[in-house]
This record gives sequence, C-alpha cells and structure tokens, in this order.
Amino acid sequence: MTGGENDGSPDLSPAPLTPEAERGETGARNVLLSFARAIELREFDQAWEMLDEGDQQRWDKAQWRALFADLGKITVAVPDGSMEGAAGSSYYTSEATITATDKDGRPVRYEGPIVLRRVNDVPGASAAQLRWHIDSVQLDWTH
Repeated sequence: MTGGENDGSPDLSPAPLTPEAERGETGARNVLLSFARAIELREFDQAWEMLDEGDQQRWDKAQWRALFADLGKITVAVPDGSMEGAAGSSYYTSEATITATDKDGRPVRYEGPIVLRRVNDVPGASAAQLRWHIDSVQLDWTH
C-alpha cells in the first residue's frame, strides 16, 4: 500500500540490473522510467534526487515541486530515444512529454529532451559516475 503524496512511498529507485544490461540502453531506460513514474505518482522529491547537480541547482526541491504541484492527472511519456558515446561517456536522449490538467481542469503540456549520462568504464571513475543518471532536463511549457 502506498502512502500520501511525495512521502517516499513506494520507493521508485531503478530496479537492479545485470552489469551488462546496466551499461547499455536498458540501464538508461531503467532510470528514465523510474524518473517518469516518480513524477506520475507525485513523488517529486524522488524524481528530483535523480537529477544531476546542475539541474538540482537550476530547480531547488521547492521549485521542482512547484512545477507540478497544481497539476492533476499527470502522465509522462518517454519514448525510445537515441544512444551516443563521446569522450569516455555514454548519453541517452528521449523526447519527453508530460501532460496533465491545471487546477481549473485545462490541459497542460511540458515537452523537451531528457538526457541521461554515464561514464564508461574509465579508470578512476566513481561508482556514481558509472551509473546512469539524469544529466539534463529541458521542460518547455506548450500549454
């Protein structure tokens, strides 16, 4: 049974994968789907924790929550994306669409790329760098 809104329940941490699956597109989608599910279930703090430090500075927790606070019926679509490699890192990009209703029942839509990143097996990389994480989120209001 789940608790109330934004109370950390259920735990939406990405499911454990085999090391091989973790390194590829499956690992990236695993994190991305956890992120999307956290927003849909109104577990905004869990979604915020998945953001890179840069986006956490761009939106503090209160600002992040405020993006979604007055929205109802939130749905997050994160279709298959594209995988790229560059200078020791892998990137996975999906064009996300978040649809909802505002407090007056009117449709609301955010769109933009969500980019995930992981450092490839580079000597000296930390465990955190070797895991997929949300590198950047760009959400444009298209209401």
